[in-house]
Amino acid sequence: MSLGLPPNAVYGGIFAGAWAGGYLLLRADVHRRRLRTSPLLLAVCLGALGLALATLLPASFTWHGGLAGGMIAALLLAQIHRAPALVFLDLGAAAAALALAVGLTASGLYRHNAAYLVGGLASLAIFDWLWHEGRYAVQWQRPRGIVLGEYLVLGSLAHFLTDFLRSDRDGLSASQIASLVSMAAGAVLLGVVVPRFLRGREEHRILSDVAAHGEALQPEYTPPTPECPRPELWKMYDSMTAEAEVLDFLKALVTTLKPNLVVETGTFMGVSTIAIAEGLKQNGFGRVITVEFDPKVFAKAKERIDASGLGAWVEYRNQSSLEMRVEGQIDLLFSDSDPQIRESEVRHFLPQVSANGLILIHDASSHYKVVREAALRLEREGLISVVLVPTPRGLVIAQKREGRQ
Repeated sequence: MSLGLPPNAVYGGIFAGAWAGGYLLLRADVHRRRLRTSPLLLAVCLGALGLALATLLPASFTWHGGLAGGMIAALLLAQIHRAPALVFLDLGAAAAALALAVGLTASGLYRHNAAYLVGGLASLAIFDWLWHEGRYAVQWQRPRGIVLGEYLVLGSLAHFLTDFLRSDRDGLSASQIASLVSMAAGAVLLGVVVPRFLRGREEHRILSDVAAHGEALQPEYTPPTPECPRPELWKMYDSMTAEAEVLDFLKALVTTLKPNLVVETGTFMGVSTIAIAEGLKQNGFGRVITVEFDPKVFAKAKERIDASGLGAWVEYRNQSSLEMRVEGQIDLLFSDSDPQIRESEVRHFLPQVSANGLILIHDASSHYKVVREAALRLEREGLISVVLVPTPRGLVIAQKREGRQ
């Protein structure tokens, strides 16, 4: 496997390959997280300081030195960019897992060492896990630091097992003890960031994320369902705003129906409200009444809609949709608030819905069930007729039966 090359050249090539893999990962991760930083700068700093500490420490602590050096570099870069430290630490953790997988696998093949190969394969599996965790962090606004915490636990465990396979001594070595300590540190980090994250509201987490990084279209996050087996073909802005294609459909529906009055529940970011208002503006008449219960979310949505120049077509309500009263006949009802109250919303507004009007209920896929079952229950009671549109999150298009000609 040496191809006649001196060991220094081989190990230099292994390091270069590991660094290149880490750099490519950093570039992709920075792009999907929409961070304003240079992935090359990250790769150089993380690699240089990690290599420096790995070289200074005894051979048995190479991994721990590289880990510590990379974490120090990530903290320094976060300070320079005035960004949350845990974001940069998460980036470094995923890149470190890939770099270690490349390095250990190549070293194992060169040395014919089974322990290195096992460690390399374990690190590759850890990288795959962390890469998907990073994607979920972007799509689902998972807590900052979760990727680092999981890498400390899983990476330390993999290093411990690799060291155990290589060791022929009784008892724990200093390196194995260090791995147990870093594993415990990862568990403590997860124990801190996850519960604190879960105490917050998803709507507020999305608002914070948009404020920090802006908005960008990305693949839909929901899992496949029998009716929609390829959700990745759709796009989304975040996990609560309707799919981008549903937003386009909303606007097209408004221009097709020519409604005088649209009622929307669950304003959230105001993206769907803007889509409806664009259709009304194109028609040249009509208004949309949108209601949002959360005052913080309502304020941000109103600010966004007013900035769009479409505020003249929108009437805002900051209250419970079930307590809201509107005057006139509703031509289009779009129910997109808390899934648990969608059925109550439809019952609340149904008497005012035009006989020829339409009712749209979002989040009605077989994955969510609660909205889907509510719509079908209303149909069984003879109140509405339902069509289940097979989008990733599901969309009900319904019409009241009473008064229909």
